[in-house]
Amino acid sequence: MIFFGLHNYLQEAIMNIEGFEYGVMLGTMEVLGVTVCSFLERHFIARERGRIAPLRSFFYLTACLLSSSALSNISLNYINFPTKVVFRSCKLIPTMLIGSLINGRRFSLSEYMVALAVCFGLVLFAAADWENSPNFHPIGLICVSMSVFADSILPNAQERLFRLGSSRLEVTVFTNILTLIIMTISTYFSGDLMGTINLAISDRRAALYMIIYISVAYVAISFHMHIVKRFGGVTAVLTATARKAMTIVISFIFFPKEFSPFYVVRNNKRKMI
Repeated sequence: MIFFGLHNYLQEAIMNIEGFEYGVMLGTMEVLGVTVCSFLERHFIARERGRIAPLRSFFYLTACLLSSSALSNISLNYINFPTKVVFRSCKLIPTMLIGSLINGRRFSLSEYMVALAVCFGLVLFAAADWENSPNFHPIGLICVSMSVFADSILPNAQERLFRLGSSRLEVTVFTNILTLIIMTISTYFSGDLMGTINLAISDRRAALYMIIYISVAYVAISFHMHIVKRFGGVTAVLTATARKAMTIVISFIFFPKEFSPFYVVRNNKRKMI
């Protein structure tokens, strides 16, 4: 939770750097760090070789990861960071539904009602952003909603591979390396890659933030993958939802924003749960 808090702080800090207009590159940098570090850990520490899961399985995971990461970070060009964070908490219900379909998990009516109450709080939060941000663009909501759907498939698909015997490092390496190749090509032709590199060269603070962000991303994702492997995809999403409160507090402390009573109503709703 601590590492994800630092990860999200750096993410917003980078977005607030003057001249940084490449939201999609946050996902690319994250995938770069996870790919390189997981490969080194797998090759030199765990000394794993080969793979258990068929290669086609990783293409499905790559499509989900690519969609989730790219759409989520693109949305930051249209909505503020707390709104993105809270909307991504909405993946709880679709994750539960998809978990039932893919992995045969069963959830009680009361569990679905609790998840529905959390999602209702998200609507109140979005209303607060509408009120405080006149330039709030619906494209941002569309992007982050699509990323939520892709992200709800990802942990369940990963859980399925773990049940088949794949290791954490196998799933992490093969999923992210395919994603990195696609994201590198797409950001190069869009100009985002070179724009980010040029900014890092001209701005030392930006370069430092990016380097730390890449490193922290790997540690945070590694802990997340441990949870998916040991407890399942839905539990991992529940844990992620719990840490959102810390992320929002950090965002308001270090990056001051207008405050609305809707935020209080929404958080009181969470406390009632």
